[in-house]
Amino acid sequence: MKTKKNILYTNISEITDFLRSTDFSKAILMMLALLIPIVVSLQWDALGIGITISLGAMFASPNDVSGNVRMKLKGICLAILLCMFVISISGFIRSSYALLFPGLGVLIFFISYLSVYGFRSSLISFSGLFALALSFSSLAESAIPTYQRVLLIGAGGIWYMLLVVLRNVFFPKAPIEYSMLKTIRLTATYLYTRGLLADVKNDRAALLEELLRIQGELTDLHETLRELLMTGRRDSGKSSYGARRLLVFVHLVDMLELAMAHPVIYYKTDVVFKEKPELLTAFQNLLFAMSARLESIGDHISTPGRLERDQRMAEYLSEVEKGIAELLHTDVENKGEKFLMMNNVLKYQQNQTETIKKIEWLFRNPRKSDYNHVRKEDFKGFLTKENYDFNILVNNFNLESPIFRHSLRIAIVSIVGYAVGILFDLQNPYWIVLTVIVIMRPSYGLTNERFRHRSIGTLIGGVIAFALIMLIHNTTIYAILAVVSFVIGFSMVQRNYKASAIFITLQVLFTYALLEPDVFEVMQFRVLDTLIGAGLAALGNLLLWPAWEIKSIDKTLLETLCAIREYLRDIAAYYNDKTTYSNEYKISRKRAFLAISELSSSFQRMAQEPKSQQKDLHKIYELAMLHHTFLAALASLSAFILNNPTTPASENFNAVIKRILDILEAGEKTIEDKDYTPSEAFFKEDVFKDTFGDHRSYIAMTEKNSGDEIAPELEEASLVLEQLQWMLGMSKKILKSLGQMEWDKA
Repeated sequence: MKTKKNILYTNISEITDFLRSTDFSKAILMMLALLIPIVVSLQWDALGIGITISLGAMFASPNDVSGNVRMKLKGICLAILLCMFVISISGFIRSSYALLFPGLGVLIFFISYLSVYGFRSSLISFSGLFALALSFSSLAESAIPTYQRVLLIGAGGIWYMLLVVLRNVFFPKAPIEYSMLKTIRLTATYLYTRGLLADVKNDRAALLEELLRIQGELTDLHETLRELLMTGRRDSGKSSYGARRLLVFVHLVDMLELAMAHPVIYYKTDVVFKEKPELLTAFQNLLFAMSARLESIGDHISTPGRLERDQRMAEYLSEVEKGIAELLHTDVENKGEKFLMMNNVLKYQQNQTETIKKIEWLFRNPRKSDYNHVRKEDFKGFLTKENYDFNILVNNFNLESPIFRHSLRIAIVSIVGYAVGILFDLQNPYWIVLTVIVIMRPSYGLTNERFRHRSIGTLIGGVIAFALIMLIHNTTIYAILAVVSFVIGFSMVQRNYKASAIFITLQVLFTYALLEPDVFEVMQFRVLDTLIGAGLAALGNLLLWPAWEIKSIDKTLLETLCAIREYLRDIAAYYNDKTTYSNEYKISRKRAFLAISELSSSFQRMAQEPKSQQKDLHKIYELAMLHHTFLAALASLSAFILNNPTTPASENFNAVIKRILDILEAGEKTIEDKDYTPSEAFFKEDVFKDTFGDHRSYIAMTEKNSGDEIAPELEEASLVLEQLQWMLGMSKKILKSLGQMEWDKA
């Protein structure tokens, strides 16, 4: 239970993290980008010009995301060019109703369709849609000629790019430091959750789900951090700072893989911990101490000199070592099996503590000659590259493509929303379109979640704004509140969308309170427009070619199976010939981790959908857990083979590996060909027993071992054989579960 002191510390820590986050710094940058042109233009009595330049900066801002600066600037350039094109023709399509609705629909469809190229393209697409929606607002109705307005929009984009470059010049390390801090903190949470899982009294099902969620987030953070470290300034990898941060990143990735490589077999450890509860306490205390140490390192990531020494990890590790040594001496009958299992856990703990010590040491700025450097060139293959081939546009131009359906859906809903605004003579119909663009996403679950959060946030923000405006009659305070609300609102978009909606609503209404005499009428229309747009977005995702997860789950499962099969094949190849280790092996490992993360996310999205569309939800959950368990076994086998001297792979080992690969391939065929029926031999034959016989005979051999140490050959045999048997069993269960799925054959 958390004490008041701990709760206070946690709250202060969260506030501090928020203030040093890239989300907050981006919101500050965006505020400056919008305010400075307006303030300067007021001095020259040219407010229209200042507002238009600010709009250009606003259109550029969605593309300011964590990652490579060059890619970011390219994204901003393309977004501004798209916005300039949109602004230049929006006046033409607004000239008559005959052109308005067809033109609006076609523009929205094709701009949205650009997101088929991936994440960065989706940001460019959003900028274009944002510009299109605002081109229908009163801000577009100015005395400035269209061509000048287009050029000023471009100037606003260049202005924002300049601020981004300046931020990178003065704070080049900030994105790396923040992403690394998030990764360290989340890794600490991962270890803490593992500690909770050790106790049978805790809800393990819920904790395992939480562990999967954290693992998915960590995988995404690793991708971001990898891009920041690999594609930063050319000399960053050679500098002391860049080299040390790169090594820290490598160790953080190793910590996750090491944790997955040592899944705890709870039904076995529970027996040991029941007999020796003090060992459970020591085991948990060690994990909690490792988590706390990582938290402390994160707290002092910029001030490592203030990080105090802490011996708790060493003390708890000593207690675990003592408890496992006693287990070998006291439990003679089962000492082989129990000792090997717990000794494997101990090695995992020792490796993790050593890794944490290395991370801490690297943050304390050691001399360059004291650590090995990592070449950035060795990691280039790990970066996920977007494919911008024109054929992608062509191949996705059909109703089978989720992006095509989403583009068609958002175009139709936007037309309906604008028509509703005109039909009922609403004050600003464009706000409905803007709300649809902001809320609607390809997946039903995310759209529905945004609908709820945006609606609730708008209502709460409206009530708060109404109360404050009734109590306060000071335009200076309105201006201050508008600026503060703007910064908080936009910095919370990725963290808490409901809170973001509250503050953005406050910012909009306080801004209107500065400009409009009858702000309460404006307030009513703003809230009404937002609710109409949010409702249409949710309804559109429900009725118009809904992208139910069950429709694409077969593709996700197929990609996951292919990824883990390739990973297993590379592990087996390395076991047979240890000279074959290369980046290709590491890349296949990364693909397997990403695939498992995507499968877990797919299940989470399906769980958010209506009950009628959650067909085979329990089977999807079962398959997600089976794939996760299989990957854990793969990681365990891989870690042992990579980090220990091993005997040559036997023919029996290769025979079992071949059978597992055959079963996984049968699983792929089951997904690809819905009428395929796998051979019964996959389920009835026990190739493991036929090949190895009673592999537990090593226990008897261990008991004959007179010393306190376990022979390396026996340790290798026990771990390799156990993982082989486990993977064989998991592969059969995966194939069986796939065969029981009710596939959509449409």
